[in-house]
Amino acid sequence: MSVTARVPAKVNVQLAVGAARPDGFHDLANVFLAVGLYDEVTVAPADRPRITCEGPGSDQVPLDRTNLAARAADLLAERHGISGAVHIHIAKDIPVAGGMAGGSADAAGALAACDALWGTGATREELLGICAELGSDVPFSLVGGAALGTGRGEKLEPLEVGGGFHWVFAVADGGLSTPAVYREFDRLTSAAPAPEASPALLEALRKGDVEALAASVTNDLQPAALSLFPSLSETLATGTAAGALAALVSGSGPTTAFLTADAASARTVADALTASGTCRTARVAHSPAPGATLL
Repeated sequence: MSVTARVPAKVNVQLAVGAARPDGFHDLANVFLAVGLYDEVTVAPADRPRITCEGPGSDQVPLDRTNLAARAADLLAERHGISGAVHIHIAKDIPVAGGMAGGSADAAGALAACDALWGTGATREELLGICAELGSDVPFSLVGGAALGTGRGEKLEPLEVGGGFHWVFAVADGGLSTPAVYREFDRLTSAAPAPEASPALLEALRKGDVEALAASVTNDLQPAALSLFPSLSETLATGTAAGALAALVSGSGPTTAFLTADAASARTVADALTASGTCRTARVAHSPAPGATLL
């Protein structure tokens, strides 16, 4: 017997970052939008804990107990007195180390799949609590759709979305370390104000207004990501010149995200990015997308 969960990537349509806290984290106003690029996480009984991975970038995914998906299974097993001997197989399609929460998605997928495999009967609140222990983006990967994340991003408020949005994601050659990007943010920022969600952006999502959303997307980590990975500026300029309504670094990067007017525009922007040589590949996706879903 095996159980498979499908989990989405995310884009941050707003990432407002406050000053570093005493615990080293930053307070955030983080508007998440799940997008239709998915990993699939399959779990099956095994004689010992094991993790395998396939797909683009799988050679960069750790296959030991430091993997977030393995840690998710371990935490759930500990909570319910289960041995935790499970084989976790990850089929990657979300860019690895790209600022799209692929590792967090895998953790949420493993948690949902192991809960079903073991019949733990965990409540939604318990699963979200485990997600929050694992990382700031993991709770949203479980929930999907659209949400405002506060605290360090783990406290979620679901958001209404009145329509669909078309995106292109340009996958960079190379990765960026999220802690390194936050360190660079701290170096570049003298006094970060308390982060707040943009009313205009929330209204644009609620109405499904792509022009208004394009006018209000922001990412406070973008200057830090560009400082560490300057060539991303050329990628952003290429997508904008090809007709994207908005262009921004996705999360901590180095994937860049382009909001377009419709599916045809998305294809045009993706083709231009691919032809430009400013990125490794360009992926088209639609949002919002559901969170962790058992197949």
